[in-house]
Amino acid sequence: MQDALLALTKYWTDRGCMIVQPFNTEVGAGTLNPATILRVLGPEPWRVAYVEPSVRPDDARYGENPNRLQTHTQFQVILKPDPGDPQEQYLASLEALGIDIHAHDIRFVEDNWANPATGSWGLGWEVWLDGLEITQFTYFQQAGGMSLDPVSVEITYGVERIIMALQGVSHFKDIQYAPGITYGEAFGQAEYEMSRFYLDDADVETQKRLFEDYANEARRMLDARLPVPAHLHVLKCSHTFNVLDSRGAVSTTERAKAFARMRGLAREVSTLWAERREELGHPLGLSSLPAAATAPASFAEVTEPAPLLFEIGTEELPPHEVTRSAAAVREAVASKLAATRLDHGDVVAHATPRRIVVLVENVAPREPDAERFVRGPRASAAFDASGEPTKAAQGFARGQKIDPSALERVEQDGVEYVGVTKTDHGRGVLEVLSGLLGEVVGELRADKNMRWNDRKLSFTRPVRWLVALLGDQVVPVTASSLTAGRETRVHRTAAEPVVPVATASGYLDFLADHGIVASVTVRRDRIVLAARDLAATVDGTIDEQGESGLIDEITNLVEDPNAILGGFSETYLELPQEILTTVMRKHQRYLPVRTTSGDLLPHFVAVANGSCDQDAVRAGNEAVLRARYEDASFFWRADLKVAPETMKAGLARLAFEEKLGSMADRAARIAAVAGDLGAALSTADRSTLDRAAALAKFDLASQMVIELTSLAGVMAREYAARSGEPRAVAEALFDMERPRSSSDRPPATVPGAVLALADRFDMLVGLFAVGAAPTGSSDPFGLRRAAAGVIAILRAHPALSDITLERGLAAAAVHVRAQGIEVRDLGDVEEFVVRRYEQQLLDAGHDHRHVAAVLPLAGAPASAESTLREIEQRVGDAEFAALVAALQRVRRIVPADTTASYDPAKLTEPAEVALHQELVTASDAMAAPALADFVLAATPLTGPINTFFDDILVMAEDSDVRAARLGLLATIRDLAAPVLDWQALGTSFAAE
Repeated sequence: MQDALLALTKYWTDRGCMIVQPFNTEVGAGTLNPATILRVLGPEPWRVAYVEPSVRPDDARYGENPNRLQTHTQFQVILKPDPGDPQEQYLASLEALGIDIHAHDIRFVEDNWANPATGSWGLGWEVWLDGLEITQFTYFQQAGGMSLDPVSVEITYGVERIIMALQGVSHFKDIQYAPGITYGEAFGQAEYEMSRFYLDDADVETQKRLFEDYANEARRMLDARLPVPAHLHVLKCSHTFNVLDSRGAVSTTERAKAFARMRGLAREVSTLWAERREELGHPLGLSSLPAAATAPASFAEVTEPAPLLFEIGTEELPPHEVTRSAAAVREAVASKLAATRLDHGDVVAHATPRRIVVLVENVAPREPDAERFVRGPRASAAFDASGEPTKAAQGFARGQKIDPSALERVEQDGVEYVGVTKTDHGRGVLEVLSGLLGEVVGELRADKNMRWNDRKLSFTRPVRWLVALLGDQVVPVTASSLTAGRETRVHRTAAEPVVPVATASGYLDFLADHGIVASVTVRRDRIVLAARDLAATVDGTIDEQGESGLIDEITNLVEDPNAILGGFSETYLELPQEILTTVMRKHQRYLPVRTTSGDLLPHFVAVANGSCDQDAVRAGNEAVLRARYEDASFFWRADLKVAPETMKAGLARLAFEEKLGSMADRAARIAAVAGDLGAALSTADRSTLDRAAALAKFDLASQMVIELTSLAGVMAREYAARSGEPRAVAEALFDMERPRSSSDRPPATVPGAVLALADRFDMLVGLFAVGAAPTGSSDPFGLRRAAAGVIAILRAHPALSDITLERGLAAAAVHVRAQGIEVRDLGDVEEFVVRRYEQQLLDAGHDHRHVAAVLPLAGAPASAESTLREIEQRVGDAEFAALVAALQRVRRIVPADTTASYDPAKLTEPAEVALHQELVTASDAMAAPALADFVLAATPLTGPINTFFDDILVMAEDSDVRAARLGLLATIRDLAAPVLDWQALGTSFAAE
């Protein structure tokens, strides 16, 4: 291992990096060394590399876990400013370590970094070596709450992981650290003893006192304008807090206060450091970035139509951005072309993780000329009585550079104007495309955008090259510092990673010849077919529908899919299958292999990118999965030793939201709300609900769920069942987390459904009350998902019709208020949920008028859904259409504030008496406000209503008669109102 550290040190010093030493106090990562967190601030250049022992008390495992250490070794590199080719430099460093990058599958997989405690964040990747994360690669965007200019590249190597892979060992203790000395022999004792200290023996009161002392000293150093010692004491603060946290001695309130305190100190340190460097005159000088490209001054002539190729070359895009960006760029090119006068064929876009390709057929050589009329003053104001041009006409003519005698007369909208017809000469195609395509690059945007060594461009990942060809001719496109050419980049491990493109024609075939599949559809089909064939070799299958989202992600992680079948020990099948598949999907992006009946087989399909040594890549991926499963087995065994009630006590240490308290507080509220909502359940269901509510959320404190949060509910069921809880209780605990997404199933059991509703009602009411409602695309607590979950559960369980949105939200509000939190109008929360329901129905393809008609019933979604089905069944029903029209007519006539009461004695005309009598009959026959019952009872009203309007003057002069007639109609209005919004059905219902 020491040879690897020496190799990295030499590699980066040879590339201009200064070597500094590890910091002289505990840090959780090399990032917090002032050589990174302070030096990335400000305009000075900085290239540095160093080894950093990173101390994380929470990862202490007494040296027993093969992959977890409380102190692990990082090798940190900072390149400021971004050199433009940091990925290529990094890959060369792996070769310096002895890694054959041609044989192995090395990938950059999206992994964005943030440290809220220091107000720092960046975008980038984790780097995989045959599925093993070996490096964190980040473009720093902010540090200490300050935006960075220039941007720094941070490369953090996980040294133990790399060496374990290189040496083929499965436990850190077995690493050969130096000749004849293993890692365990050198550091095993320290690992055990420090684990004992962090987990068992650290004195809580001493650590609390140290935290205060360090925080106070940091404050004093800031006041003295000494940012370096202030930073030192902030780091000591942070480490002491981590020790307290590992001892389980930090409450939710204390955590929030400590974080706020450290965050405030860290930001002050950053600001002061930047000020001090400026005061010192930036001793290291100022960074220089690439100059802006020179825009073309002239354009060659093109004489024939030709195909256009435009490629935007990037570093690896996040998977979800690949398809989205292709569509966005296609739309941008198409809309901008449409705004020109260039004739062209279809605009088609393709994308891989490293490129967005737009192809346009038959682009014309130039725009045709076009005439346009420039309108001037009115003719009456342009000439005097003698026909001579006035000053207005002369001024207009002068502005258009023509003689007044050349003015034309044109009539527009019945008014005669003077003006001039001008010819706009068409531009050549290269001139048009040059500006147009440059704009497309400059306007690139994504959900999360970043900057790199180009101050004017911003996108989800750096744009590194442009290819623009019209036929075989380069289109002179510039975008900030980039200039388009005819060279594209293929696989970084290719013999020639940069290759010239002769012509736009046949570009997809050209890429395919270099091992790049540009079409998302083709890549996906190849992955599915290959995975299917590989699974069949072990008598297995791939759940193509169930794994559809994962397949989509894998498709956009590779340019050239290379599927590989791997396996693992059958002994791991003793773990719950959800653990195994979650590890495969979440951490490794492997496709699980199953039997035809759905049981998991000890195999998986990994998809490498491009050619590689399949045996080496298979072995690497199998080793990674084995290590992951060892972690999971460790957590599983540890968790099974803890009773659910004991585990639940750990919720007090898990923060939910500062004002709403800990997860223990939240679990208590959920239990109370569930008790309120479940009052009418059967005795058996109520007993199950009460016991499940008492254990609600207990698994969130388990080691397994802390590591794999998506297993919440799954582990509750497993741990509850194995601790002796009734199966019904275990299933209810599993159900309370469902549905997890729009594609997940709702709870299967009634007690589970009530718990799940209580969970989501509490979240909605509580977070709205503390001002954490979603804004725009920001929804950190998943409230949109929670609202959709409420609707899905109530739709799936009509038997819970007594639990309406209004009742559920009100029940939750009682218990949120009990914590001293003001809950104002719940109308906003209910409206938020109803809008989610509305969108669900519209997305399902229901007519927008029918959806609007049932929205007043959305408080009881099952009832609304039943009514919606009934409406749809009555499309084309003439009798129903007539009833709708009659009721709409009633509603239009009656003022909204009219009271639904009247004196029948005042109704003497035959038509109004007949309507009154039919209304009494209909009211008596009304069994329930369900649409079918209402239609049956109210259809006889249609004729009398129409006759009433034909024969009766509603607004009679006699005020008593007028009041009676309006009251009669208002009574009909209010009788129909609870059924649906009749006006929303529109006037065209009968024509449907």
